[in-house]
Amino acid sequence: MRVLYFGTYERAYPRNAQVISCLRRAGVEVEERHVPVWEGREHKWAAGPSAALRLVAAELRLLRRPSDDFDAVIVGYPGHLDLPAARLAARGKPIVFNPLVSLEDTLVDDRQRFRPGSLPARALSAVDRHALRSADLVVADTEANADDLARRARIAHRKVAVCFVGAEERVFQPGWKRRDPFTALFVGKLIPLHGLDTVLEAARLAPEIPFRVIGSGQLEASLATRPANVEWSPWVDYERLPGELHAAGCALGIFGTSAKAARVIPNKAFQALACGTPLVTADTPGARELLADGVTALLVPPGEPEALAAAVRRLAGDAALAERIGSRGLAVYRERASEDVLGARWRELLEAL
Repeated sequence: MRVLYFGTYERAYPRNAQVISCLRRAGVEVEERHVPVWEGREHKWAAGPSAALRLVAAELRLLRRPSDDFDAVIVGYPGHLDLPAARLAARGKPIVFNPLVSLEDTLVDDRQRFRPGSLPARALSAVDRHALRSADLVVADTEANADDLARRARIAHRKVAVCFVGAEERVFQPGWKRRDPFTALFVGKLIPLHGLDTVLEAARLAPEIPFRVIGSGQLEASLATRPANVEWSPWVDYERLPGELHAAGCALGIFGTSAKAARVIPNKAFQALACGTPLVTADTPGARELLADGVTALLVPPGEPEALAAAVRRLAGDAALAERIGSRGLAVYRERASEDVLGARWRELLEAL
């Protein structure tokens, strides 16, 4: 089987890199037809003439390239505006859209860059709907997100399949072991979805435990008044993240209270599980699709720093519990979200088309 991975997708983003890695591991030949537009841009969807011109030029370059023989086209994230070009490039072959997010949900409901009902919000909704309807199959990362995408596009749920995100196993491998001092590690973009304020307040409530925050973004101003027990690094190379996870006492997932936060399992949760690092994250419908509280992770109510502080203290004070959560988290990762498992799932979806 041969697949064309197509578009202006962000090549280094874990969802794209992981899907390509999984497919190749499953024996699928993957050809990339990629023109970079979004690499290194924090605000990928910022409006403006320069962004529009970059995108138009990229779509023309994508269509000028010769087409080899392939069985299906996959449009990667963020690829909502790539679907018209993908349809032309596919020449009747099936198109799979790997959107990861709804633009309206991300920029209006979650990051609140536009007001609900405003002209930009309605435009984003239209882009979502057109992109999702243009694909023969949409692949979401959780059942909760699949339900949401089907509702937004008003398409049959049978046109939306689910495949977890997973982790790039060339990078993220088991290696966690209990070390002193115990540190609670938070990695990620500092956006509302992740619940940075909840993490910082939990650190204030547990001043005896070191917290380490790695990341930058929309809410980093909150770190100007961070507690004394919180260390902040705006950036760590991707290849060094496993070392950070291996050395941490526990990894922190997401704790935001938005509807989107309730539907997702973030990249960093899978990365922690793949490393065998004990995970603490919000108790949400999305998380419950993979994790069980007290078994494979500690799940706490979203937006409640008292519960998060108590969970971190619990792991810090009980080495046996931390080791048990870490090993069982790794086991559920291997059983349901490893590259072998996800590669077989992606291949199954493509063969069904």
